[in-house]
Amino acid sequence: MPDDSTAHLLNDGVTLPGIGFGTYPLTGEDGIRAMVSALHNGYRYLDSAVNYQNEEEVGEALRRSGLPREEVQLATKVPGRFHAKELALQSLRDSAKRFGVERIDVALIHWPNPSRGLYRQAWQALVDAQGDGLVHTIGVSNFTEEHLLEVIDDSGVTPAVNQVELHPYFPQTRMRSVHERLGILTQAWSPLGKNPSPFGEPPVAAAAKAHDVSPAQVVLRWHVQLGTMPLPKSANPQRQRDNLDVFGFELTDAEVAAITGLVRTDGRRFGGDPATHEEL
Repeated sequence: MPDDSTAHLLNDGVTLPGIGFGTYPLTGEDGIRAMVSALHNGYRYLDSAVNYQNEEEVGEALRRSGLPREEVQLATKVPGRFHAKELALQSLRDSAKRFGVERIDVALIHWPNPSRGLYRQAWQALVDAQGDGLVHTIGVSNFTEEHLLEVIDDSGVTPAVNQVELHPYFPQTRMRSVHERLGILTQAWSPLGKNPSPFGEPPVAAAAKAHDVSPAQVVLRWHVQLGTMPLPKSANPQRQRDNLDVFGFELTDAEVAAITGLVRTDGRRFGGDPATHEEL
């Protein structure tokens, strides 16, 4: 179970755990079993999306886990094809139905899709859904500083979360600073930076040896100490447990800096620049 001292208090008063569980691309019966395993191993936050096509499985995993509804936070994301305000509201209602819940814990806009120019409408839909009680916490994903400032200026409401690609090859130093200034939690997708993996890099390998932990645990602990909320995914029960077991050691400031120093100019896993990338 994550250490309560690493929990994140959001700007809306909600608390999220130090580490969440990514559910992409877990689907079908195998996906349900993997998610039930994650819940039994201590995860209390399941990150999904309409485009993951697994919201029904997420809801079923929660029911099969036997855990009380209030102990598990379910998150989803509105896709680009539903950015028009009424479509976004319907997307949220449909997501709640697929989850099998009355209220979604966390809802994000998946990508800004700036060429379509509708992300401000989608944000207003989330603001309205929060006001109506359909969604508890609202945020965004893959937004730049420009996108964030536009929706804040337009609505007067600051997103509680911005979920972005973040790993040692792409540590998002500038965006983390922007989030800190605006009071927004940084969530990290692809937190372990697979394909390529940084596990063999000297700063990671050396820290793993020094603390007698795995390279993955080092990277996740790096996230924790940066103040981000990583969302690792694994269908393997032992790796699920290992990915949560990062609260019994602490990296030195030098180790954190060395891992952050692995940044690459081409560090993104794919061409996912939010200023240009489109995902419907």
